[in-house]
Amino acid sequence: MTHHDDAPPYENPPPEKGRRLHYAWFVAAITFLTLLTVAGIRSTPGVLIVPLEHEFGWTRATISIAISVNLLLYGLMGPFAAAFYDKIGVRRTMAIALTLLAVGVSATTLMTRPWHMVLIWGVLVGCGAGMLTNSLSATVTARWFRKGQGTVMGVLTASVATGQLLFLPYLASLTETKGWRSAALLIASAALVILPLVLVIMRNYPESVGLKPYGAPPDEPDQTLLRPTGNPFRIALGGLERGMHSRDFWLLAASFFVCGASTNGLIGTHLIPACVDHGIPEVQAAGLLAMMGVLDLFGTTLSGWLSDRYDSRNLLFCYYGLRGLSLMGLPFALGGPQWSLTAFAIFYGLDWIATVPPTVRLTADSFGRENVGVMFGWIFASHQVGAALAATFAGTVRTYLGDYLVAFLLSGVICLLAAGLVLRINKAALPGIPADATN
Repeated sequence: MTHHDDAPPYENPPPEKGRRLHYAWFVAAITFLTLLTVAGIRSTPGVLIVPLEHEFGWTRATISIAISVNLLLYGLMGPFAAAFYDKIGVRRTMAIALTLLAVGVSATTLMTRPWHMVLIWGVLVGCGAGMLTNSLSATVTARWFRKGQGTVMGVLTASVATGQLLFLPYLASLTETKGWRSAALLIASAALVILPLVLVIMRNYPESVGLKPYGAPPDEPDQTLLRPTGNPFRIALGGLERGMHSRDFWLLAASFFVCGASTNGLIGTHLIPACVDHGIPEVQAAGLLAMMGVLDLFGTTLSGWLSDRYDSRNLLFCYYGLRGLSLMGLPFALGGPQWSLTAFAIFYGLDWIATVPPTVRLTADSFGRENVGVMFGWIFASHQVGAALAATFAGTVRTYLGDYLVAFLLSGVICLLAAGLVLRINKAALPGIPADATN
């Protein structure tokens, strides 16, 4: 491996013992800031739908197509993101992705036709965000940490909720007072601010700065000599081929498809416009989503703790079942007293991505821990396919039927179906028999 692109920030780095803070923490911090910014960018469409509808006269069905393309590419890029990290390095990949995001989000201020939004927000922003998925968190954690990996991964995952909390209310307020173009330029500027920090601080491996991973023994082999020798793209496609012959893969993918459809695609994209339809101010609606982001952090952390102690299938049965019931009650909460919508936000927020830890656990049980990255990458891709289809479907329902009632009720129904599906995952496995023996 050549290190010209990953040169140390100093010629002769001091020995690890002389450092008060391991360089891994700087890498983790810049990764957190990057993912936080991406989360802010990805939460922006919910704020833009109504202003674009008013200014250009575009229907929500039309606008939702661009958002669906974005969601789809974000998911499909995930399984291949590791290929970029290995081939051109983490720092270069992050820099390219942030550049695409800054250019794409800025260019939205110039669009005048629906296809402009599909190309700019759908393709450019979708590809840029897709290069900075959960794979980045996993790669950084695996390369830079031997101690505290779970804590670091949890904090990096929390960046999604934190980004939504920090950006969404302010973007909604700015859109209301200064216009949606000001909000777009602000979020694009955030990507540009992070870019030089990535170029200066980010490194591919601890060995690039003369260190071992945090908490690693002194005799641990150099990671740069242990890089995968196979074609990462072929490995990713091989995982998909294996999954297509496994019943458990299809059950996991189907349930996570429903997860994406009922979260990012429906609530993440259309809750704010639905609130506006019922006379709720956009800033107040954005505040509800931000509150969900905070509660999501607690709910997902608790879900991880529970998945270490209880059957993940039973947990998912509860999560999907309760989510389905809450979505079926959402239309009545929107038209009811304020407390009912707040109650929905609290209940739904705790359940938002609580499905992730049990799903990862079941993926590891079914396909082995050494394969969980690739296999979960494809399962997550199905999550985003569901999100993309739901975003378009809900926008179309609103355009032609005048409200979101059918979209919310149908989403609740498929969540109840998913609750039944998850009970069949890995059902044939018995104690002492490998989980994927029947696949």
